[in-house]
Amino acid sequence: MFFEAVAYVAVALHFAFLGLGLLGGFVAWRWPRLIWFQVAAATWLLLVVMAGLPCPLTWVEDRARAHAGLPAHEGGFLANHVAGLFYPAGHERAAQVAAALVVLSSWAGFAAARRRRRRAGSPSLSRRSSPDRAARE
Repeated sequence: MFFEAVAYVAVALHFAFLGLGLLGGFVAWRWPRLIWFQVAAATWLLLVVMAGLPCPLTWVEDRARAHAGLPAHEGGFLANHVAGLFYPAGHERAAQVAAALVVLSSWAGFAAARRRRRRAGSPSLSRRSSPDRAARE
């Protein structure tokens, strides 16, 4: 029971990490400091997919499944939990291109939002120098 739970937690963490890597750039539009975590996650995802690096979460899931007496999965997380669910099985290259476009568009939007913030001035600075605020204090 314990190892089965570990396997399920590893799958949940995989989905969370995949979400951060793909969609974290959009969240960074609101919370800019998050962009560094998203860039790191996207870089790791790129390395795993393109260079075939082993993912530690896949290793944890595989070992936990073995200890729980569950059948082994052939392939990694994407092949077992994402293909067929988020994109049709057999269309991995199209899914990779779409994922790259999502990440790149989030980065372009992040850069545009950052430029707008810089042009408008820091919100915290504009609040401090506001004549209304000075009059209230």
